[in-house]
Amino acid sequence: MTTSHYIAGRWVEGQGSDCISVNDPAMGLPFAELMAASVAQVDQAVAAAREALPAWKQTSASQRAAYLRGFAEQLGQRREALVTLQMRNNGKPRHEAEIDLDDAIATFNYYADLAEQLPQKNCDVPLAAPGFTARTRLEPVGVVGLIVPWNFPLVTSAWKLAPALAAGCTVVLKPSEVTPLMEQTYGQIADTLGLPAGVLNIVNGKAETGAALSGHNGLDKLSFTGSNSVGSQVMRSASAQCRPVTLELGGKSAIVVFDDCDVEQAVEWIVAGISWNAGQMCSATSRLLVQDGIADALLPRLQAALENLRVGNPLSEEVDMGPLTSQAQWLKVASYFATAREEGLQCLAGGKALDRDGWFVSPTLYVDVPADSRLWTEEIFGPVLCARRFATEAQAIAEANDSRFGLVATVCSADLERAERVADALEVGHVWINSVQAVFVETSWGGTKGSGIGRELGPWGLSGYLSVKHVTRCLG
Repeated sequence: MTTSHYIAGRWVEGQGSDCISVNDPAMGLPFAELMAASVAQVDQAVAAAREALPAWKQTSASQRAAYLRGFAEQLGQRREALVTLQMRNNGKPRHEAEIDLDDAIATFNYYADLAEQLPQKNCDVPLAAPGFTARTRLEPVGVVGLIVPWNFPLVTSAWKLAPALAAGCTVVLKPSEVTPLMEQTYGQIADTLGLPAGVLNIVNGKAETGAALSGHNGLDKLSFTGSNSVGSQVMRSASAQCRPVTLELGGKSAIVVFDDCDVEQAVEWIVAGISWNAGQMCSATSRLLVQDGIADALLPRLQAALENLRVGNPLSEEVDMGPLTSQAQWLKVASYFATAREEGLQCLAGGKALDRDGWFVSPTLYVDVPADSRLWTEEIFGPVLCARRFATEAQAIAEANDSRFGLVATVCSADLERAERVADALEVGHVWINSVQAVFVETSWGGTKGSGIGRELGPWGLSGYLSVKHVTRCLG
């Protein structure tokens, strides 16, 4: 699998110095290799996108919409292969992999619809002053670099690629080196659809490739999803060019459970918020705030539910949770188990790596975790849940907001007026009330504080790839 880069409408071999090993996390073994792109190949990809931009941004909205619907249709035709690859390379259970694919398909169809509405956004602007007319034009930002993570391949790239193409931008996409194969599909689909050469370019690689793209002076915008540490480097690179960025970064999100909740229902929402994708989500609700009146009933049931989750290889078993996606992440989560032991935290469930082939850990619950514990304040990116009790609504809000992150939160209460009130008070970008983390393409995605800059999905996702121009004319 050496022809791993899609540049100017052609598949080319990597010329970089890094060899990327693609692993099956359930076995802890590689099943594919590819060579990274060189810095020169990143230059070629950006140049191809730059060359393709003038013609692509002049295509009609209906033409761009047709291409986007073609991406959606082609993803559906590749369904079984893509679901299986997700299971094999990410370790996702089948039901999660299927939802991911459906999410990507819905994203391309949604932005196809928005693309067709763009001409109506160019309109006259009423002026108070006589003697002048003004009109608004929405234009593509230009050439954009897209850097996506390994926890939701295909999905996160769809969230960026679909609105960028809908807006009339050309793209250089860099997938994660952990999961590079899923995004190859987009290049294959571009070939099938006859997408003009250079509109979509894909370069694979590690840190060197990402740095070459994020610091490239040929980009007009950069959109990055990943860790805060890398996000800060991306932002520094963009600042040298005064280039706009969208950053979707980490989280340490709270789930607040009030004592009027149905216990079994609350347990379902809590487990889903920490075990989905083995907790490898920026939106994982890894801080549980449970009201005193329900805590003694809820925590034992939660312990049992976590212990009863079926953990295993999704390709050979029916499982609720698969392995962690990489050995590096497995080692990171194991280090937090060691920290918990050093801090003397009370562990009700899990707290260990599993003694089997592959990168498996147990779903974990720590209780009465101090607010200054590293496990309470730092993003772990694994199925590790920390619980604290609270007495009053005001206390719950204060503790939920006491974080350097602000991505999402969940509120569980039978008192819907209170739930809405608490949702309004939480300093985050998205709140669920009495629900699992259902994400819809029509709603926005992004956070406050250290969780990033800008929004994806919905019309806000499209606006991030559009530039506003006003034309004012004197009538005199």
